Amino acid sequence: MNCFGEKDALLAAAACVIIFEESERKSRKRRFWVRHSLQARSIYSGTHLLEDLKKDDCAPLNWGLEYKGSFKNFCRMSSSDFEHLINLIGPKIQKSDTRFRDAVPVVERLAITLRFLATGDSYQSLMYLFKVSKQLISLIVPEVCDALIECLQENVKLPTTAEEWQGIATDFYRQWNFPNCLGSMDGKHVMLQAPFGSGTEYFNYKGFFSIVLFGVVDANYCFIFVNAGCQGRISDGGVFANTTLKSLIAKNDLNLPEASPLPGRSNPVPYAFIGDDAFTLQPHLLKPYAGLHDRGSGERIFNYRISRARRIVENAFGIISSVFRVLRKPMLIEPNKATKVVLACVHLHNFLKRSSTSKNIYTPPGTFDTEDFESGTMISGQWRVDQTNMTSLFPLRKVPRKASASAYEIRDEFRDFFLTSQGKVAWQDKY
Repeated sequence: MNCFGEKDALLAAAACVIIFEESERKSRKRRFWVRHSLQARSIYSGTHLLEDLKKDDCAPLNWGLEYKGSFKNFCRMSSSDFEHLINLIGPKIQKSDTRFRDAVPVVERLAITLRFLATGDSYQSLMYLFKVSKQLISLIVPEVCDALIECLQENVKLPTTAEEWQGIATDFYRQWNFPNCLGSMDGKHVMLQAPFGSGTEYFNYKGFFSIVLFGVVDANYCFIFVNAGCQGRISDGGVFANTTLKSLIAKNDLNLPEASPLPGRSNPVPYAFIGDDAFTLQPHLLKPYAGLHDRGSGERIFNYRISRARRIVENAFGIISSVFRVLRKPMLIEPNKATKVVLACVHLHNFLKRSSTSKNIYTPPGTFDTEDFESGTMISGQWRVDQTNMTSLFPLRKVPRKASASAYEIRDEFRDFFLTSQGKVAWQDKY
């Protein structure tokens, strides 16, 4: 037999094997398309669950307050905002029915994702609640998070004009007595389960795996810039250096207002962001003085005033982890999907904070830190009580770094301003 005959014989044998295996596969009867415990979805699905929760909210007043707020507690928002989100993301996440099974409706897809963000429950736990397989839930959650980020992106954006930046600075001065402030920035490590095959890429200085969430917050607790997904092993200085915000500042592309004197002063100083010791002192980034200082000294008073204004970003991070409790636990998902989850939480934070129907649900009275204006004593917000030892948000490492001479001079100008009669607050002398 020549070589061509051998090849033909091998091809014929291979074809026979393939035909036999295909006939065997077709003859095997599939055990079931959907496991028995999930087949009840047609009888009682997530849609039915949400309708029942809405009925609780409509219960007569004489039934008691314990019947009220079921839907709001389950989804972390009002039913009207829930419907609004459905209209926004519905076309992006809607699926078509097939001959074999009906697609999971948009309402249930959003409810599954919001419940995951609200509780951090495993996909297996959500499977039993919504009668949807954990494999499908693992596809639904990232897809819905992507849709939320895309549709709510206008809620998290940097100002584009000097007038908009000036509005933020005015709010900071009016509410927190800190002039020429463009925002409060901070970064947090978000704990992950060890990503498969990642080595030490996500292993941080605290000894666990994480991604970094970096954010800038305005005077009203809303994020104006956010960056998530940076590997936990990257140095803390590198976190800010790798953001587009740092690049825009360096290129002078933010359209910031022109430098202006502080109230009652004559030396022009640039508008600046405020941060903690994890960042490098720069002309457009203020941080506290290092070390301990005597009571009543200018350095100590400056540290008090900048810490007082920086509480804005601490409150924002605390509220997010208090409401969206997926941030309270190590995420059992891949880093790229964890990044989507974190960004979805931030976008929902701004959306709910600005909503007329969900604002009081999301941040009821007593949520934020407040002050006794006679003594200056801080009254802790409810989020601090709720999340004691129950959060996976950890601060960046505080590392001293050398700054330019001009940055030191700018900080000293703020220090001297806070000692003047126009710049001081009544109770700061005790610090």
